[in-house]
Amino acid sequence: MASVFAFLHHIAAFTLVAALALEFVIVRGELNVRSARQLLVIDAILGASAGVVLVAGLLRVFYFEKGASYYFSSVPFLVKASLFVIVALLSIYPTVEFMGWRKTIREGRVPVVAADKMRRIRSILHWELAAVVVLILCAVLMARGVGALA
Repeated sequence: MASVFAFLHHIAAFTLVAALALEFVIVRGELNVRSARQLLVIDAILGASAGVVLVAGLLRVFYFEKGASYYFSSVPFLVKASLFVIVALLSIYPTVEFMGWRKTIREGRVPVVAADKMRRIRSILHWELAAVVVLILCAVLMARGVGALA
């Protein structure tokens, strides 16, 4: 059972990174009905994959792996968990913006987004990607037992 949750955790994590990268690429281009629709779908996939990462990860920490005491005494795990929360909080702004486009997209129109708002979305996605890179480094360090507090 531990292997199943490890597999789910990793597949969801790879999906999350891919979705985040796709969002970043799409918002760098010109917004049209198709790209706006794609952002809505990809953002939903991003949210679902984040949920699976969280649930599978918590189950691994508390039930299937080395135990909560091991993980909560690991600096890389604590940084990784903190970065996950930061990325989740950062993702709220783009998600709310994308969700606000639904009616316009259904009508077949391009959402009108101010240039400064689009720059803010791009910047947030950039920060999310940077945080995910550090998060992956922390996962590697954690798996190797580096940075244990005990």
